[in-house]
Amino acid sequence: MTSKAHNPASIGAPIGAYVHGLETPPNARLLHVSGQVGIADDGSVPPDAEGQARIVWRNIEAILESAGMDIGDIVKMTAYLTDPADLAAYGSVRTAVLGDFRPTSTLVFVSALVKPELKVEVEVVAARA
Repeated sequence: MTSKAHNPASIGAPIGAYVHGLETPPNARLLHVSGQVGIADDGSVPPDAEGQARIVWRNIEAILESAGMDIGDIVKMTAYLTDPADLAAYGSVRTAVLGDFRPTSTLVFVSALVKPELKVEVEVVAARA
């Protein structure tokens, strides 16, 4: 997709792997993906944030693919982590999936997710012209 990044020089540069704004082309199809958690298709949950993050991103990629989209179509993502100590593990998986691609992004630390064993949840919005 040909989204246009907006990182104005009049504000501070992004402090991580994201852009401040991302403009989608006119008439783009939008896909809103519910928060994905680290529950495998067999119902198991890895005990660590890295394992859960791998499942989260695998799920997101599958949902995007089912809509004829891919990672490069993500325009907004929000990640929720339950422990700041898991940031590096989550970040390494995110980087492995996104590479140099930079969507808009928010990361929030929360006290809990829907099940106590869950450590990572990610929701995305994708757009394709």
